[in-house]
Amino acid sequence: MANIGIYYGSTTGNTQDLAEKIAKALNVSSSNVFDVSSAKADFNAYDVLLFGSPTLGLGDLQDDWESFIDDVEKADLSGKKVALFGCGDSSSYSDTFGDALGKIYEVIKNKGVTLIGQVSTEGYTFDSSEAVVDGRFVGLLADEDNEPDMTDQRVALWVEDLKKAI
Repeated sequence: MANIGIYYGSTTGNTQDLAEKIAKALNVSSSNVFDVSSAKADFNAYDVLLFGSPTLGLGDLQDDWESFIDDVEKADLSGKKVALFGCGDSSSYSDTFGDALGKIYEVIKNKGVTLIGQVSTEGYTFDSSEAVVDGRFVGLLADEDNEPDMTDQRVALWVEDLKKAI
């Protein structure tokens, strides 16, 4: 399998938990899972990158991503496969659900990457999201506040799709 690096930001721990579930399902060693608060944006060792962020406030990136996104923007990602994942609150923030993934997508979409892991919006309840492109989420979204019982199933299906794309 390809070399996979997982980079996440987490404030409450939900996105960290999600990153760890994904790593386990993909058999990615913990040495290849990075918290962006202390990670270096050196992606050369990886063929596949997974970027994860919760959406905070009214559609904002997680705080540690605010500076790390600049490093991602400067990095040479051409030829890499990239998948996005994150957490959001589809009830309290229904009109900005998963917007952080949309913000990351905007930075990487013209960097010569192949985006993998897009997800159908079917089964999600929300009003609006910057993470929806061409009718699909640009990555996996989990809602640990309102639908925690759906997370494991969504991760399992997503990881199976990733494995096919990798």
